[in-house]
Amino acid sequence: MASLELCGINYIYNKGTPYETYALKDINLKLGGGITGIIGHTGSGKSTLVQLLNGLLRPTEGKLLLDDEDIWEKKTDRLREARFKVGLVMQYPEYQLFASTVYEDIAFGPRNMGLSDEEIKERVYAAAKFSMLSPEVMTRSPFELSGGQKRRVALAGIIAMNPKFLVLDEPAAGLDPGGRCGILEGICNFSQKSGASVIIVSHSMEDMAAYCDRVIAMASGKIVMDGSRSEVYGRADELIGIGLDVPQVTRIASALAERGIDIGRDVYTVGYAADMICSAANIQSSDKTN
Repeated sequence: MASLELCGINYIYNKGTPYETYALKDINLKLGGGITGIIGHTGSGKSTLVQLLNGLLRPTEGKLLLDDEDIWEKKTDRLREARFKVGLVMQYPEYQLFASTVYEDIAFGPRNMGLSDEEIKERVYAAAKFSMLSPEVMTRSPFELSGGQKRRVALAGIIAMNPKFLVLDEPAAGLDPGGRCGILEGICNFSQKSGASVIIVSHSMEDMAAYCDRVIAMASGKIVMDGSRSEVYGRADELIGIGLDVPQVTRIASALAERGIDIGRDVYTVGYAADMICSAANIQSSDKTN
C-alpha cells in the first residue's frame, strides 16, 4: 500500500514580510489506507495541507515523503510522479472543465501519462462508471450538464489516472442532498474497489461521520486530534471549543447523558444512536423485570 508522510512540515505565507503568517506548524502525519477526513474551521490550515500532498505547494520546512521518498529531493521526476499518484480535486472542480466533450475532459490526465488510445478509453469509461456517469453523456459538452454531473466529470478525470491517493477539498460543497450522497458514495466505491487511499476535507460533520474511517481535526495550523470517528466525536466538547460543530445526533447523545440517559458520547450517526437507545431501553426493561 502506498504511503504519504509529512515530517516536520511548516508552511509560511509571505515569509520575510510584515505579513508573515504560519499556515501550518510542525505537522507530522502519516496517511495511507481507507478514508480519512480532515476537519477544521476556516483558516485552520486544512486546504494548505492538501495542496502540499501532491506538490502544488512546497513546504517552507520539512519533508513530504511519497513511498518513503521526498518528492522535492529531485524536483522534476518525483513531482511528476507525485501528481499522478496523488490526485487532487479542488473545491468546485467543475470550474476547471475545459474540453469540448465529457470524454475528452476525463481523458486529459491519462493522455498526459502517455497511455495508448485503448488504455485511455478503458480508463475513461471505468472512471465514468465509478463516478456514476452514464455512457450517454460521454459525447456531450460538460458545460451542458447539471452541477452534480459536472462535479462527477471532474472527479472522473482524476480517477482515470488511477491515483494511489485521492484527495478531495469539499467534494460535495454546494450540492443538494441527492448530489452529495451520489458523489460521496462514488468516492467510497472507488476506494473499496481500487484500494486507493482517500482524503476528504469537509465542513460537514455528518459527512465525515458517515463516510470516514479516520478523522483529523485541525486548528491554528496544527493537528489537535487524530483518531477513529468514535475517538474524535467522543470529544465533542473539545471540538466545539476549537470552533467546530459536531453532528446533531452527537449533541443529542451528550444532552441525554446530562439527563442520566447515557448511550455513549461517541455517537456520531443516527443509526448508531438508534442501536444504542434500543440497547439502553432493553437493559432498563430487563432491570425492571428482574
